[in-house]
Amino acid sequence: MNEFCSIAPDVKLGKGVRLSKFINLYGCEIGDETKIGAFVEIQKNAKVGRRCKISSHTFICEGVAIEDNVFIGHGVTFINDSYPRATTPEGELQTESDWHVETTVIKRGASIGSGATILSKVVVGENSVVGAGSVVTRDVPPNVIVAGSPAKILRSITSKARAKND
Repeated sequence: MNEFCSIAPDVKLGKGVRLSKFINLYGCEIGDETKIGAFVEIQKNAKVGRRCKISSHTFICEGVAIEDNVFIGHGVTFINDSYPRATTPEGELQTESDWHVETTVIKRGASIGSGATILSKVVVGENSVVGAGSVVTRDVPPNVIVAGSPAKILRSITSKARAKND
């Protein structure tokens, strides 16, 4: 590890993981041969699979599960709370016990374009592509390209196109 990484002792790093400088990892799990770019934060109870690429300036919050062979572009943000609040109904600052983590799953082989925002409680299907700058508000089926805000299906990805990228 290098001096510009903040990696908590409870982080589980697989074999051959490559870490850039200026990262913050705590309580998460990173699979074998995954590459983590600069200025990435991965929170507790988040999981990143094997052979993934997480590009710089990305935020992966608690409750996010990223399966194997996934590409995450620069500056991607994940959300884990549909109705975030700073305080309780009584006006006190919220603590972890005041809210429930909502999960998000990025399936095997998916690609998330730079600047995308992925809301909680969604699944991005296997081999799907989320266009840069998109806001994903609902599940994305496998083998499609989605883009926009909110993200909508643009087209299917054929098996021929998938084979070219394998």
